[in-house]
Amino acid sequence: MIQRQLYLDSLISFRDKMLIKVITGIRRCGKSTMFELFQDYLRANSVIDSQIISINLEEGEYNDIETYKQLYDYINNKVISNKRMYIFIDEVQRVSEFQKCVNSLYVKKNCDIYITGSNAYLLSGELATLLSGRYVEIKMLPLSFKEYVSVFPNNTNYERLYTSYIEDSAFPYALQIEKPKDRRQYLQGIYDTIVLKDIIARRKFPDTAMLKSVTRFMFDNIGNLCSTKKIADTMTSAGRKIAVHTVESYLTALTDCFILYQIGRFDIKGKQYLKTGDKYYAADIGLRYALLGTRKADMGHILENIVFLELMRRGYEIFIGKVGRTEVDFVVIGDKGEEYYQVAYTVIDTDGSTLARELAPLEAIKDHNPKYLLTMDNTPVTSHNGIKQLNALDWLLS
Repeated sequence: MIQRQLYLDSLISFRDKMLIKVITGIRRCGKSTMFELFQDYLRANSVIDSQIISINLEEGEYNDIETYKQLYDYINNKVISNKRMYIFIDEVQRVSEFQKCVNSLYVKKNCDIYITGSNAYLLSGELATLLSGRYVEIKMLPLSFKEYVSVFPNNTNYERLYTSYIEDSAFPYALQIEKPKDRRQYLQGIYDTIVLKDIIARRKFPDTAMLKSVTRFMFDNIGNLCSTKKIADTMTSAGRKIAVHTVESYLTALTDCFILYQIGRFDIKGKQYLKTGDKYYAADIGLRYALLGTRKADMGHILENIVFLELMRRGYEIFIGKVGRTEVDFVVIGDKGEEYYQVAYTVIDTDGSTLARELAPLEAIKDHNPKYLLTMDNTPVTSHNGIKQLNALDWLLS
């Protein structure tokens, strides 16, 4: 079992705090396993099995639990009133009005509550209103490159491991599947489950084929500026007529189930958020390969996607940076303020023009916040007038 230390440390830090711990993320990214790891930690720290109540609502034995009242009664019957109880509910959104059950358990002073969900609507609408100020969200992703490398302690060929990481998938279970054909089938199964269970069944979209076409289009355009009108026009011209509002609905559904992530633009000089020109990134590049094939490889945008996911893991708020007519790949805001990241697969050429082009947006920023250029080039750490050029794999492993 891979030790997801970043997420485990988060759960440990929030243990016994009067907050509902909510782990969100795409299906099969490891949320259930994270519960198992944390329960092992609890047992190693004087918690006995009778104090742990764990339910995975996707398992057949819980099919009869359909309402919040049934869920509450099931759990409440196992609560020991004079003991500290740790309650884990996996894929809680499968139960209608589950928030009422969670809230009823929350008011019990001896219950520490942990839930997972594969949809962003878990924390929207009624739940957000009912539990406002009572929960903390832990956003989970498939394996980071550092976690992936930890599975191969005797392999220090990080370039080859990176190739495997993006082609074979960062979903934890994919590591256990040796044959590429079987792995593609597994990833296709994840995708089909998300489309059919998390999107079609919930939102009642009538055209599954069109939804899949939009998904493939977005996977093929990771890291590109996309407007809903541009997407609709491009697909219509390719013979798949679709309305702008339909594209908007599909993109909302795809981001709600965490298969795609959307980021907006930020005017660095004007210090304001812009309403147009969003970008989208995939939750897993291996899933993208499974849908598009390796011939669709765009190594620059794929590296940009990997960097974006890593910045998410590190807890940054992320935007695209606009500097006059140029663009910085990522403006991030963290505990120590703003940082700027430019990503390029390589900046090595005969005349230095590629390096100059990639540095130009960072050089146009006149503040003194940290600025980084990440590439796959095997060059020493270099400073270009304060802009630090780093090898991307070293940065991912740091």
